[in-house]
Amino acid sequence: MEKLPKIGLPILIGVVVIVILVAKSLVTIGPGEGGVLFEPLGNGINTERTYGEGFHIVAPWNDMIVQKVRQQSISDNMNVLSVNGLDITVSGTIWFEPEYKNLGKLIQTKGEDYIRELLNPAINAAAKSVVGRYTPEQLYSSKRDIIELEILEEVRKELDGQYVNVKRVLVENVKLPTTIKDAIERKLKQEQESLEYEFRLVTAKKEAEKVIIEAQGKADANRILSASLTDKILQDKGIEATVKLSESSNSKVIVIGSGDSGMPIILGNQ
Repeated sequence: MEKLPKIGLPILIGVVVIVILVAKSLVTIGPGEGGVLFEPLGNGINTERTYGEGFHIVAPWNDMIVQKVRQQSISDNMNVLSVNGLDITVSGTIWFEPEYKNLGKLIQTKGEDYIRELLNPAINAAAKSVVGRYTPEQLYSSKRDIIELEILEEVRKELDGQYVNVKRVLVENVKLPTTIKDAIERKLKQEQESLEYEFRLVTAKKEAEKVIIEAQGKADANRILSASLTDKILQDKGIEATVKLSESSNSKVIVIGSGDSGMPIILGNQ
């Protein structure tokens, strides 16, 4: 009985060690994540394999570095200069994802904090390069979509061969000095009012042309009709009308050849 505590203590210690080793060896990689094995007794980061989602068993002396491999986004405010040297603050968001099969190389070359070490500097460099080509007015209004595409192209050039894929860039806001912003808004308002005035002038002109064309058409029709109504035609029409009246059951008096040009005159109708 006195030997049991002496035997039980090593067993207890062994059980604790086994539990620790098992817990250390079992690694869970969550949805949208990937793992890279760090082998301190080997060559460090294992760049040959990226571990996918689920449970994995690794040697207890190795570490599993887990990173997100799904599409992610980061937002930032960048202070840049326009083409005329004006200080501008650009707020934007970028969507990206690391290359899954090259996750080990990315961590090996840029570290686990690759977003700060690699991505942020590339975005700032691209934004400064692109924004520096435009005036404040272009940045504030008309060139937003073009600027986004150019920043995206510049970021992709900066990150070429760096194991990160950039999907999209969105310029959310361009903050200008108040005086410059107010001046641009006044100019845009004046341009809009000018366009509205021109539209009203064009509409009025078209309406006037429509009225003229309609009046001209009516005048032409009347002229053609007048030219076609000769005395002979009018006499023939009068004869046709007289014949129809004579066939009517109503009593009437018709004097033949007593009107101008010999046209019939109807004296009575009962």
